[in-house]
Formats: sequence, C-alpha cells, structure tokens
Amino acid sequence: MIDEESGKPLFHPYLIKEVNGLKIGIFSLLSPEVFLGPTDPRRKGFTLRPPVEVAQAMVKELQPKTDLILLLSHLGYPKDMEVGQTVSGIHLIVGGHTGMNLTYPPVIKNTVILQSGSKGMYAARFDLTLHGNELTFYNTAIKRSLENNLVNIRNRLNAPGVIESQKVQLRKTQEDIEKKLVEFRGKNEFKNVIFALTEQMKDDPQILKMIEAYKSKFPEPTPAPHVEPAIPSPKGGVPVPKK
Repeated sequence: MIDEESGKPLFHPYLIKEVNGLKIGIFSLLSPEVFLGPTDPRRKGFTLRPPVEVAQAMVKELQPKTDLILLLSHLGYPKDMEVGQTVSGIHLIVGGHTGMNLTYPPVIKNTVILQSGSKGMYAARFDLTLHGNELTFYNTAIKRSLENNLVNIRNRLNAPGVIESQKVQLRKTQEDIEKKLVEFRGKNEFKNVIFALTEQMKDDPQILKMIEAYKSKFPEPTPAPHVEPAIPSPKGGVPVPKK
C-alpha cells in the first residue's frame, strides 16, 4: 500500500523474526479485489502495486538477511499459485481471501501454499521440520501414504495366486514408489492439520492476552442512557412517563 502523496509505503514493508536461531522474513500482499472498485472510499489516499512486482522486490531485500521467507497473502488461491510459480525464494505463502481448506498444501517450486477456511470457522497448524540448509519441502502425509502403498504392494507380491503379468505391474509400481521415497531424503518435512473451531475449544492464554491488550486500545463507547417512552395524555395534557 503506497501513499499517493509521498509515494512511500504506508507501513513498514517487512518484518524479521528470529525463532530458535532461524531468521524469518515476513511480508504481506493485499488484493485490489477486496475493494468495490477504484471509486471505493476505502481506497482514498493510497495505491496498490502489482503483487508479483512487490514480491520480487521483497525477496531481493530479504534473502541476504533471512533464512526463511514467509508471505502473508490476501490475494486469493489463484494469485498465490501465480506468485509461487513466478517468484523464486518465497518458502511459505499463508493465504486468504478465497477461504479454501488446503488439507494437502501444494508445493510449487519449493513454495508451500497454505490456506484454511474463512470467517473464523477453521484454524490450521503447520509444523515444519528442517533437516538441512537446502529449503526444499515435502508433506509427511504424502510420504506415509507412499509407505503404506509400498507395504500393500509387497504383501500382494508375496500372496498366493498372483499371476506373472500382475507381478510385473506390481514390481514396476514398487520401483516407482521406492524412487519417490528416495527423493524425500534430506528434504525438510512439514505436517499440516486443519480443524474446525468450536465453542468447546479453550482459548490459548498467550493469544487471548494479545487480543485483550489490542482491544484495550479501543474501548467500547459508553451506551446512551435508556429512557422509557412517554405515554401521550388522552386529553392533550402533559405526557405521562411509561412505568
């Protein structure tokens, strides 16, 4: 978001957080589609630069300073995919706007695309385990699925009554799965879980503390005193207050 008068960003363009010795660069992108059009009064005083252009500039700025780059996106899933395809160097895109539950997040050129349902109905937990300096990723759920398939194929190969033509096909599938599992070696793994938010879930104390601290900056206005309407006098006299 660029101020129209000064030509400068309205907010600091990025944030760097250090977690367990890992420097994480964070920046965000907003879609023009959240507004009703160029005449929307909420757009007064600022402009939005093209998202791919901004993302490329942010990666160039953050790469020398960080180990991991995270994009908080409100572009929508199709645009997130476009950014992942076009801009190299973004490791995680945490998206919104389209409100999709991506239980199995796609990995586009080493960029993991994440998103969960909208309007506070769902939340997601993303666990990332780093095994090496090369930031390539795979989903542990996919690995488990391949390992289970491999066990089933081996059992079928050893089962009685399997004809030779079936064994040839099973061995070919077995070989393909084993090659795929070898490709996972040395890569960083992630686990993504999406769950519905219900009233039975307890608030996280730390997050609740942050929310309350933020809400305290904007105290609710004091409600106007309630006055009971008066009952008109049937003879045109002074109205009598309603009891």
